[in-house]
Amino acid sequence: MLTYEPDDTLAHRLDPRSKLAIQIGFAATALSHTAPRALAVLTLITLAILATARVRLLQTLYAYRFAFVFLGGAPLLASITLGPPWVDLSAGVDSLLASSRVLLILLVSAAYVRSTRVRDSRAAIQRTIPGKPGQLLGIGVALVFRFLPVLRADVKTISDAMAARLGTERATHERAGTIALLGLERAFDRADRLSLALQARCFAWNPTLPRLSFSRLDAPALGIAIVLAVSALL
Repeated sequence: MLTYEPDDTLAHRLDPRSKLAIQIGFAATALSHTAPRALAVLTLITLAILATARVRLLQTLYAYRFAFVFLGGAPLLASITLGPPWVDLSAGVDSLLASSRVLLILLVSAAYVRSTRVRDSRAAIQRTIPGKPGQLLGIGVALVFRFLPVLRADVKTISDAMAARLGTERATHERAGTIALLGLERAFDRADRLSLALQARCFAWNPTLPRLSFSRLDAPALGIAIVLAVSALL
């Protein structure tokens, strides 16, 4: 599961605003350059970022295994045509390159999640975007980071319970429908409990957030972010 893990890596010591800038610059570059050579360079950058945050590649790929269904199915669907020649390999290759870029963006985001506390992410957003928009976005990001792991654990619990009751012998679409229905019920129940918990804890729009400060380590990180952002325009 992709969550924050305390550590003393270089990525952990960076200001969250620097890491957000790198993410934005990387995503913009990855989406704007489609050549295989650019993909190879972005892959090297991704591996360097993962190493900086000490992210376990195989564990992260396993955590994103559900996304592979869409990323892997897109090239197959794109290569199929409704008439002769029935299979268009060039369209499939273009879709595969696009899926690869999305995967790289996900891996870079995994490095951010592992090295950044939720409160720091909220503080970075609210102090970058002033006013109510920043507060809404910061709260949304904080809730997503805390809510998704819980929902994922609920879905796994439902799946394990079905397997224990020989649910694996049912048709695939029946299992998927059951998991989706029970997952939605759990999600709405979690949302109601979250709302009640926020009221009980006197939820504040503008709480005391942790102090953020740039250090010398952030200068190279911001430089990388600027280079990535400029390369997206070239």
